[in-house]
Amino acid sequence: MTPRTRAAAPLLAALAVLAAPPVPAAADAAPWTAAPVPGAKGDGGGGRGPQESRSAFYLEGTPGTVLEDKLSVRNPGDRPHTVELRGTGPWISLAARRVDVPPRTRADVPLTVTVPAGTPPGDHSAAVAVSGGGRWVRVPMTVRVGGPALSALSVEHVRVSGTGRSAVIRYALVNRGNTALAPRLTIRAEGLFGELLSRPASGVPDRLPPGGSVRLEERWPGAPRLDRVAVRVTATAPDGTRAAASGSYAPLPWICPALAGLGALAAAAVARRLLRRRRSPV
Repeated sequence: MTPRTRAAAPLLAALAVLAAPPVPAAADAAPWTAAPVPGAKGDGGGGRGPQESRSAFYLEGTPGTVLEDKLSVRNPGDRPHTVELRGTGPWISLAARRVDVPPRTRADVPLTVTVPAGTPPGDHSAAVAVSGGGRWVRVPMTVRVGGPALSALSVEHVRVSGTGRSAVIRYALVNRGNTALAPRLTIRAEGLFGELLSRPASGVPDRLPPGGSVRLEERWPGAPRLDRVAVRVTATAPDGTRAAASGSYAPLPWICPALAGLGALAAAAVARRLLRRRRSPV
């Protein structure tokens, strides 16, 4: 090799690397996926086309029935994957707890949902959890149990703690029906001389499931320091269902008894004066 050729060798090698076709990324980088079988009707998915994909299970039936569907685990990569399956609701039964999925295939796992007899009507939430290879996927499920819907709310334990700028209104909201509700809440407060507060409540959940309860609080920086206040919390569901509860608030509880005592003393003094006038000689 001549000196000129040796000098050009590194440049020719660099050009060869640049001209070489790019090496494709490994297909194994594509993660596995889990979802309901596309187009699977189940008992609650009527009308779906054969190619329509679903991101969640929706099943519908009456108490005592068994509903069926399938979970699909897809492996688009070049290596096999093993996944673990688990139902997060007590009604779910899976045909397999562990599934091996070959490369570029999918595994369809049948599942059943047994609705116990006596289950109240309404929507019940569950899910299927899939994990493997350091990845975890939750496939949500809604089971709608047929029967008459009942909307019922209750507001409980209304109380006010703190005084002045540190005052906080606390209460509990409970869904005592069998359907999920999205209630609106208002808070009103009235003192001895009129209304002190009237506004929508903050922090109310968008959805309160059947039997669900939540404890809420509302800051009230403008609370009076000298007054006797009645605080009322009212909840209204979209269908018109209402519930309300009240609590009393006296930042200085001795004020009212003290005022009442002073009033009684003043009345007694006036009475004594009148009595003396009647007894005095004309």
